[in-house]
Amino acid sequence: MADTVLSFDSDSLGGILIRFGVNLVFLFILIRFIYFTYSKKEKFLFTFFLIGIITFFICSMLRKVEIGVGMGLGLFAIFAILRFRTRNFSVKDMSYIFTTIGISVVNAFSPMVVSVAGVLIINAIIILSAFILELYLQKNTFDKNTIIYDNLELIKPARYQDLLKDVSDRTGKDILKIHIRKIDYKKEVANLDIFFKD
Repeated sequence: MADTVLSFDSDSLGGILIRFGVNLVFLFILIRFIYFTYSKKEKFLFTFFLIGIITFFICSMLRKVEIGVGMGLGLFAIFAILRFRTRNFSVKDMSYIFTTIGISVVNAFSPMVVSVAGVLIINAIIILSAFILELYLQKNTFDKNTIIYDNLELIKPARYQDLLKDVSDRTGKDILKIHIRKIDYKKEVANLDIFFKD
């Protein structure tokens, strides 16, 4: 009897709490160690954790009630539309919100479909995917600024390296790429988009 109550796939309080513990561990890895490490946005940590926790418990309760999973997920969609449409979330932040909800739904429902090992593998794949994508973004994403530049002699294609060096010296940043946006020959200035790693 005790084995059934504390079973991972049990609908008892013990089973729900065991799955909740697993869910919390993976949410912590995703939000604290991946999201926060790369974004440094402390203000969303509370939101992400609470969304993950509430999603998990609602989905766990839905296992017992005769209600479609689609309707349950629709509740979260309505919440997202009402709450987050007024906020300027980046695409990346919205992806983390969706991933947080996804992990919680997987942990609430997956014992009905796959084994404990399967649940852990699915969670690990999601976490690993987020980590690899963050590493890729970190390596291939540049900060961008637009500046007004006054030395039109260096704008010529043949002097591109001199332009990079001059703008790097003036800004104090290691400029990796420059895009000429507009040249005003009358004022003898150019608008440049400069790309650099901060």
